[in-house]
Amino acid sequence: MFHKEGFNILLIAAILTGISIILIENYTTTLWINKTLTAIVLVLLVSILQFFRNPKRNTILTDDAIMAPVDGKVVVIEEVFEKEYFNEKRLQVSIFMSPINVHVTRYPISGKVVYSKYHPGKHLVAWHPKSSEENERTSIVVKNNSVGEILYRQVAGALARRIVNYAKKGETITQGTDAGFIKFGSRVDLFLPLNAKLTVKVNDVVTGGEQIIATI
Repeated sequence: MFHKEGFNILLIAAILTGISIILIENYTTTLWINKTLTAIVLVLLVSILQFFRNPKRNTILTDDAIMAPVDGKVVVIEEVFEKEYFNEKRLQVSIFMSPINVHVTRYPISGKVVYSKYHPGKHLVAWHPKSSEENERTSIVVKNNSVGEILYRQVAGALARRIVNYAKKGETITQGTDAGFIKFGSRVDLFLPLNAKLTVKVNDVVTGGEQIIATI
C-alpha cells in the first residue's frame, strides 16, 4: 500500500521509468551499458516506491500510553523548556527518520486536537540541535483526559521540502491513525509531561503506530 501523498510522484516516476527504458533499449548497443542503465533506472524507481509505502499498523488503543508517531531512531531524550505552547518544562523525545524509513506520521494518542500551527523556516539537517525551533515545522497538540496534553512537532530536514499535516483544531482523532506525511529525511519531536515513564532510550529503533514509547 502506498500513501496518497505519493500518488502523483509515483505516477510520474513510473512514466519516466518506462520512457527511460525504451530510450535505453533503442539507443544503447553495448549490452553491459544497456543492462547497467536499466538497473540504475529500476533502482531509482524502487527507492521512490519504498519511500511512499504506507504499511498497515495494528494499533492497540490505550488511553494512558503514548505511541510512537513515526518509524525511526530515538536521537534525543532530554528535559527542555517548551516555549511555543506550554511555556514550561517538558520531556522531549525526538525520533529521526532516514530516507529509507516509512514517513507517515500517526497520532500518538487519541483525543481532541487543541492546537495546530505551521511554521516556515530553515532546512538544517534534522539532527541539528536547533532544527526543532528553526526549521520548517508544524506543531500539534492533542489532549485527552488520561494523558493530558501532548505536543508533537513534525520537523523538516535538509532534504524534506514539504510537510503534510492533517490535524485540524477542534477535531477528535484516534491514536495510530494517519496524521500526515513528511517528504524525505526528517524528524518528529514529542513534548511529554515530566512524569511520563519512558519505555525507550536513545538509539532505540521504534515502529510508528504500534510501539509504546511512554506511559503516564
